[in-house]
This record gives sequence, structure tokens and C-alpha cells, in this order.
Amino acid sequence: MVLREDVSLTVAGRTDAGVHASGQVAHADLPVSVDVAGLAKRLARALPSDVRVFSARVVPFEFDARFSALRRHYEYRVTDAEFGAHPLRRLDTLAWPRPLDVSAMNVAAGLLLGEHDFCAFCKRREGATTIRELQRLELVRAAGDGVITAFVSADAFCHSMVRSLIGALLAVGEGRKAVEWPGSLLSLHGRASGVTVAPAHGLSLVRVDFPSDSELAARAEATRRVRTLSS
Repeated sequence: MVLREDVSLTVAGRTDAGVHASGQVAHADLPVSVDVAGLAKRLARALPSDVRVFSARVVPFEFDARFSALRRHYEYRVTDAEFGAHPLRRLDTLAWPRPLDVSAMNVAAGLLLGEHDFCAFCKRREGATTIRELQRLELVRAAGDGVITAFVSADAFCHSMVRSLIGALLAVGEGRKAVEWPGSLLSLHGRASGVTVAPAHGLSLVRVDFPSDSELAARAEATRRVRTLSS
């Protein structure tokens, strides 16, 4: 509508319905005549109130928002406060009805770090690998309001992986499962039926990391290769 022509958008992370994204990155091929510096202001007048483009810039031809990314960073917010989620944060914070043991959740989280086949935590897509390198999975309880934030980083995520990981850790946190249980699921060759996918609204994509311009092409080529686990 703004440019009076069709635009094909490629995004760094495809989020499920209801998941937030404050750090989404996207690329599109536009005519050289477009005023990129003024694009964010023009789009603000056309986009709905819950969507904003913060900035836009010209990138090298080799840049690909999806395949050039080094890692994605997500945060999941949950509270076990007796009164539930704060009214002003109800749209991005899950209210959990039972007390959560964050220490136990962090022990379980540590057993999931590294490169593994996360098929137990993913919805399979035809022809897609479920091997990922989970680089950070840490839960921190804030002082005062008691909100627990899970910081989750990986080179990539498969469908529903973050919400499934959180669902498994919530089962540990409330004492229904042992701390070893989530890690034991990595030996499965299919999706684990006992893992509940956590609600979407607590999850946010907060940042995407990219290499330097000189390394963009090599990174995209490496990402497109189908991975297998090292023996």
C-alpha cells in the first residue's frame, strides 16, 4: 500500500500466533528509488497500532534475515504470584497457579544445553531438521513482583521448541517431574507426548544476531546445509 507494489518479506524468526516479537528482523527487495531513511515513518501511518517498524536501512545483497542469522534470543515471562499477572503485563506474562521452584528449573535447563536433536520438543516439518544448538536456557526471578523470566538463545529454533521447553520446565518447577526428565527426552526419536506446550502470550522474540557484512554469504550457505549430529 505504501510503495504501490507487491513486497515479499523474509523474517528472521517465524513466531506462532500470539507470540510477541520486539526484536524481529526482516528483509525485502525494494526499488532503488525508495527513501529507506523515511520508510519507518511512512509505515507507521499504515500499520495497525500493535505493529511498528523501528528502523530501516540498506543492507548488502548477501544479507538474508533468516539464513544469515547467527542466533535468536527469546524471553518467556511467567509469574506464580497469588494475585496472578500484573494487569499492565497480562498480555505478555503467563499467570501460573502453583508455586515454582526456579532452582530446580535451572538444574533441568542446564541438562538441555548444547547441540542435540530436539525432536521431542518440536512439531516436525517435512524435510526440516530438528537438530539445534541451545546456547542459553536460564530462568531468573525478579525481586519485588516475583516474575520469572526465562532467557532462551539458540542458533535456530524448530516449530514450538521454545514453548515446549518452557512447558517441560514448568512441570519440573511445580514438582510434577524430576529435574532429569526434560533432558531424558533428548533420547527420543519423536515428539514427547508428555510435554505440554506453554501458552503463546508469555513468549517474545527480543533479538537476532548477525555476523559482519563480510561473513553474511558464508553464514547463509552454512545455515542452509541440513545438519546431522556429530558421532
